[in-house]
Amino acid sequence: MSSAAPSAHISSQRRTAVDVRGLALIAFSFQTLGIIYSDIGTSPLYVLNGIWPASGPVPSEEDVIGGISAIIWSLTLLPLIKYVFIALQFGTSEGEGGTFALFQGLYPPEDKDFDADKTLTGDSCKPTPSRISLTSKIRWPLLIWALFGTSLTVADGVFTPAVSVTSAVSGIAVAKPSVTSDITPISIALLVVLFLFQFRGTNFISFLFAPVTFVWLTLIAGSGISNITAHPGIFRALDPSRAVLLFTRTGKYDLLAGILLSLTGCEAMFANLGQFNMLSIQISFAGFVYPSLVFAYLGQGARLIRDGEKVLPNLFYNTIPGPANGGLYWFTFVVAILATIIASQALITAAFSLTQQLVNTRSFPPLRMLYTSDKVQGQVYVPLVNWILLIITIVVVAAFNSPANLTNAYGFAVSTVMFTTTVMIALQIRYVKKLPVVVAVGFFLIFGFLDGLFWGAALTKIPHGAWVPLMIGVVLVSIMVFWTWARSLEDEFDGNNRRDLRQIIVRRDEDDSMLGVAITKEEDVADLDLLSNMHTDIEPDLISHNLKKSTYYVLDHDHERKKGDSASEVNVIGSTVMARIPTCAVFHKLTTGKGVPHSFVSFFRQWPALPRVVIFLSVRVLPVARVSPEDRYLVTKARTINGFYGVTYHLGFRDDFDVDVTAIVDQIGEIERRIDPRGSVETIREIREVVETTTHIVPHYVVTSKPIRAGKLSVPLNWIRHFLIDDVYATVSTMFPETANWLGTADKIIHVGIYASI
Repeated sequence: MSSAAPSAHISSQRRTAVDVRGLALIAFSFQTLGIIYSDIGTSPLYVLNGIWPASGPVPSEEDVIGGISAIIWSLTLLPLIKYVFIALQFGTSEGEGGTFALFQGLYPPEDKDFDADKTLTGDSCKPTPSRISLTSKIRWPLLIWALFGTSLTVADGVFTPAVSVTSAVSGIAVAKPSVTSDITPISIALLVVLFLFQFRGTNFISFLFAPVTFVWLTLIAGSGISNITAHPGIFRALDPSRAVLLFTRTGKYDLLAGILLSLTGCEAMFANLGQFNMLSIQISFAGFVYPSLVFAYLGQGARLIRDGEKVLPNLFYNTIPGPANGGLYWFTFVVAILATIIASQALITAAFSLTQQLVNTRSFPPLRMLYTSDKVQGQVYVPLVNWILLIITIVVVAAFNSPANLTNAYGFAVSTVMFTTTVMIALQIRYVKKLPVVVAVGFFLIFGFLDGLFWGAALTKIPHGAWVPLMIGVVLVSIMVFWTWARSLEDEFDGNNRRDLRQIIVRRDEDDSMLGVAITKEEDVADLDLLSNMHTDIEPDLISHNLKKSTYYVLDHDHERKKGDSASEVNVIGSTVMARIPTCAVFHKLTTGKGVPHSFVSFFRQWPALPRVVIFLSVRVLPVARVSPEDRYLVTKARTINGFYGVTYHLGFRDDFDVDVTAIVDQIGEIERRIDPRGSVETIREIREVVETTTHIVPHYVVTSKPIRAGKLSVPLNWIRHFLIDDVYATVSTMFPETANWLGTADKIIHVGIYASI
């Protein structure tokens, strides 16, 4: 094999976490306000009423101080310490976060050998085992656990917009009670606008939303400071013992379900890591968001102690300084509406990032993704996910019909994901970071205990509506686990059935009565790997291959030639003459790996004709927005058959898929000139003529279930496998092909279905 390009090439780049410094880091930190924090930042709208409902009694001063203390220390221990200062350290090498990213740290995906992907021949075409850092026996349980956490994060993306927006809109009923019945339709209208705006992308939205969030957090911090003057004794809430005394004195463990609402959105900080980077999130949360929230809750607590029944019906809007119809009230109301619309953005964006992770790791059908930034590969928009979230959110808002009902259903998904993250980080501390066991156990005991408290309290909400996000999560994790399982069977089949080109196609030279592998002796042809680095003034006679006029045959079954075998041994294998036709075929390789895929072998055994030029095209997306034309293609030539080439097509994540065969032929011409400077003119002319009629061959497997033996359970298990693989997976994989974004007219593409028993 030889490469037509020099060794230093753009293909050596790998996606890494975003690294910015100086003013760029400050700007990046500011952008996070518009995407990540609006969820946790708008929690003061509904948290205190989630603890002490408007219809309940006014809490005592000690209860209020204890409740505010529990909120502040929950914010300190979980969002600030656990997520911002610990969890963000455990993102992938590509900068992605979330529970599934933690699983990838424990079981890293196999490194793809893109150089071997261009290799069509070789002694070994079997896949290499992936690296693992933990026993494979618990891989599937951990995978299901990680996928469950991921699915609940997406489910949270439904309830976050619903709760945030309806809570903000309910503020209008404080000043205008007559419009109470209009809260639901107004909320739905605002949500529709929000989801319709998603196609503009994270970068645009964050610059638009960040100033609003900045104003919102400044406003609630200022209001909080003003309200603290109503009862300065509220500062006793900074003593963590007050939180403990609240539960020991009252015995009301279920108060934690309301306090949990102050933590909603903390998982979004980790899930959105791929949209930004660790340092920008740490700066913005610790330096601005966290202190703003602390002041807001202290102020609300002070007003509740002093004013009691006057403010309890709506603790946020009734504690805004000034009169109910004053200028500050309406300004805060407008900013609250905008902030809660933005709050929905945190989980919507997280859902897009998580979908990208799942699709890239083949744990979800290959949905169409649009990259929205030229600088950050993790900033994507997934249209189908956007519309599904919109529909489900509207249904949820209409069905629950009030902020109070929505709040009851909110929080269970959050607490479950928090516990999932704790388990995965504890394992990473030991097996990835290689820290002592005591560190991993200590982390799990401390944060697992806290997460467990909130999760237990959230369980009480299941009969009151929390079953909805749980149901959404179960459906999603079922889809993810099923797709991962079925896709792994198909990939295993593909990897195990890759073949060396020399085991498939043979030739008979014009003066030879025996069939032989296309190149019988390695020394008959100069090594093309060396030629790629040679100058073109090398003596032509030494590098010319001078292949004789030959007839090609496709063998009826594989011939794995061993050292010492004679060419005559090939004659005993059945074969079919392959007519050499003057055309060009571009055969798309959908999976990486050495050798030719099984779909190619089956195709040519069914259609025994050999195009003059055959290009095996592999696609690789690079961590740059766009790739220059001169860097897009790396070409190699197969030594076994004249006219066979391996091509890697490099795309930037914002490039359109558009194969330029002319550009590929230009590089093929360079290779042919290096091989045979004297005789290449006629070869290149012939190649340019045949590529004028180019056909793209796109394979896909028509999968069928392979029977398994399981004793008495064989019949039911095989029936289930048949239903899942033949009926469900085969149908869905056809609906969501990996080639969905490819360009090209229908008359130039042949879709080839190859049967695969998996």
